[in-house]
Amino acid sequence: MKLKQQQKGLTFFGLLIVGIVLAFSGVILAQMVPTYIEFLAVQKAVQKASVGTTVAEVRSIFDKSAQIDDIRTISGKDLDVSKDGDRVVVNFAYNREIHLAGPAYLVMKYEGASQ
Repeated sequence: MKLKQQQKGLTFFGLLIVGIVLAFSGVILAQMVPTYIEFLAVQKAVQKASVGTTVAEVRSIFDKSAQIDDIRTISGKDLDVSKDGDRVVVNFAYNREIHLAGPAYLVMKYEGASQ
């Protein structure tokens, strides 16, 4: 009896539950990482596009960068272009949904602006 009280560790059932939780987390993380990488590409394209002087030029520059970086979530027409003094400010916002199971989704909200 004394030997059993000194033993510590994880049961097979506990190990199974930990493995399932880690696998589920890994699957979700594997779906989240590409959306974040795309967000970084959008930010880079917005920075490039902010050198334009007109709204049409900004959107055209963004669309060209989006083709190169394979950005499919947002396009030039979705950008909010404004002026702050003498510089062009480009804002963007979009949502990405990741299907979990049944009616459950993970919604990622991305937004940003040029500097």
